[in-house]
Amino acid sequence: MRRPKAAATRKGSLACVGIGMTLGSHLGPLARSYIEDADVVFVAVSDPVVELWVTQMNRDVRSLQPFYREGKSRAETYREMVEAMLVEVRAGKNVCGAFYGHPGVFALPPHEAIRIARGAGYRVHMEPGISAEDCLYADLGIDPGTFGCQHFEASQLLFFKRRIDPTAYLVLWQVGVVGDQSLTRFSTGAAYRRLLVDVLARDYPLDHEVIVYRAATLPIQQPRMDRVALGELSGASIELPDTLVIPPARALEIDEGMLKRLAALERKARRK
Repeated sequence: MRRPKAAATRKGSLACVGIGMTLGSHLGPLARSYIEDADVVFVAVSDPVVELWVTQMNRDVRSLQPFYREGKSRAETYREMVEAMLVEVRAGKNVCGAFYGHPGVFALPPHEAIRIARGAGYRVHMEPGISAEDCLYADLGIDPGTFGCQHFEASQLLFFKRRIDPTAYLVLWQVGVVGDQSLTRFSTGAAYRRLLVDVLARDYPLDHEVIVYRAATLPIQQPRMDRVALGELSGASIELPDTLVIPPARALEIDEGMLKRLAALERKARRK
């Protein structure tokens, strides 16, 4: 398998690859070759079955999951994950980090580890994988080019004044921990989701249908695609892997003024 060329001045390398969402179905040949050829592989997946599958591809596979702990700041966890990978890179080893889905999507450690390793002169590479977003489009039958698609981390709607376009799809990630400012929880509760509903109600009616989505991680599973009214969202069962998808609530509004200007340009072009 031919690898991307990258300049390096020091021995040791880091490749962060995506293994996709569904066990065995989404792993690309280049990502597999990085896993198989590495001196050490660090794997970050929450499903022990998927982790076991990765161990079959390399003799030295180490889990990053033990760095997580209830009540421990995820910021600290991520720093420790980054350092665990970089220790081996600095020791001159070819290191691979294998992450669920796409290693650059809602995954801070791969970005940070690659940034530090690149700055120190090591060879680095990020190999994309099939993400939860890709599965979402396929499972829900959404073409983001039809109406447009907005993506936000759910807590950003509570922490910041974000502008929502209700004529496009809205995808909210990490709804299960919405409103958590401590970075220590693995879930928040109904009271936090009520605040999210309050924000969303500025642009959507409470009876608007929303979708709680979760991609399948095992071939025997089906994706979660539960439809509820926005006003009932606070009482719904939502866990960390779940994503909230809100379909458009209003039709696209034609910009008559701009269409006239475009028509004028077309007439001008035909006269030339």
